[in-house]
Amino acid sequence: MKILSDWNPLKDRVATVSDLDGYRTESIDILFQINLRLPKSNVLNIVRTVLTQAFDLALDKNECIKPAKRISEILKE
Repeated sequence: MKILSDWNPLKDRVATVSDLDGYRTESIDILFQINLRLPKSNVLNIVRTVLTQAFDLALDKNECIKPAKRISEILKE
């Protein structure tokens, strides 16, 4: 949640999402997808897909690289 909150892919639209809850639901969805697809999970694609679908965003892979790497690093610990 903290990684997504720090990144804030919604930017100015964050105030328009009433049930955002610090990206809690999206964080759970990302972790669920990663767990389903291990060991061949591509965290970058999962992060991009979950957030694009959840918020109807047009995120490109470059925007998702840093948060995806941070998530991957945490999961390796």
